[in-house]
Amino acid sequence: MLRARLTAQLLAGPPARDPVAVAERLLAVQGQDPRGARLAVRARSEGLTAADVDRALTEERSLLITWLNRGTLHLVRSEDYPWLQALTTPPLLAQSSRRLAQEGVPPEDAERAIAEVERSLADGPLNRDQLRERVDTIGVRTARQALVHILFAASLRGLIVRGPMVDGKHTFVLVKDWLGEPKAVDRDKALAELARRYLAGHGPVSDRDLARWAGLTLRDARAGLSAIASEIEDSGDGLVDLRGRPEPAELPPPRLLGPYDPLLLGWTSREFVLGEHQELVTVNGLFRPFALVKGHAAASWSMPRGEVALKPFGRLGKTDAAALEEEAADVVRFLWPDT
Repeated sequence: MLRARLTAQLLAGPPARDPVAVAERLLAVQGQDPRGARLAVRARSEGLTAADVDRALTEERSLLITWLNRGTLHLVRSEDYPWLQALTTPPLLAQSSRRLAQEGVPPEDAERAIAEVERSLADGPLNRDQLRERVDTIGVRTARQALVHILFAASLRGLIVRGPMVDGKHTFVLVKDWLGEPKAVDRDKALAELARRYLAGHGPVSDRDLARWAGLTLRDARAGLSAIASEIEDSGDGLVDLRGRPEPAELPPPRLLGPYDPLLLGWTSREFVLGEHQELVTVNGLFRPFALVKGHAAASWSMPRGEVALKPFGRLGKTDAAALEEEAADVVRFLWPDT
């Protein structure tokens, strides 16, 4: 199971050719930490830089970031956005209204703010600070997390996404301007595609794994899996996978995975990767960077001064330690190729 999941995640076997291929395989890459999303691409590809991700977001328009599954930001292919948005955001609407009220934004103010965001973005991309200024001018509260939840609400309605990088900042754009007018989505077909694509990047899995990852009901997860029943096979222990997959690759060499890496967010349990090191995921929802050695978490790491500082959980063998030194150098190369 471990080798199969690492292979599905592009952490074992041949690397992806570009950022879009990573997003295609994983379907949705956790995106609330900008560096983490880019490092997820690095760990699953070869020879790319963070600028390649920015290029896909800005020039190619092939990737975007927005709130989807479970109400968190995800990096996805632009062509997958319409059906993922239609499928995974409706369950989040009640949560959005509740959080706006908690932030002191009553429904009538929320509607005015969303309308102002839409008007402002009609003139082109704007970053969060610029949108705050626009919403402030109409007298709607933006303090604390109020603006974030205004933007969250607008994204749930399919009005806005995070698109291009402008002057080093991620900006918001209108969906209709950036991607074109939305088309109707067949929910049954979307559930089938969700199951198929989730399995491609995460199999073998259970129906509960799919439901939790997508933020949908168990009934929906089972409906999606049933729709592609002819394409899947029993992997034992209540798990299923796509039928006819090649044998999983051997365990990968040591890898440095960034914050919120998808490997920790794809299943109901992280035990198969973290073992006794559950502290890598904190009680307040932080997912720390870690080193993967022989398929398991072996160290945490950080970059306090622009260089990787490794904190092993135990003694590392010479070969593994040397491989992690090479990985550390590649992280720096990926993030700052001109230094």
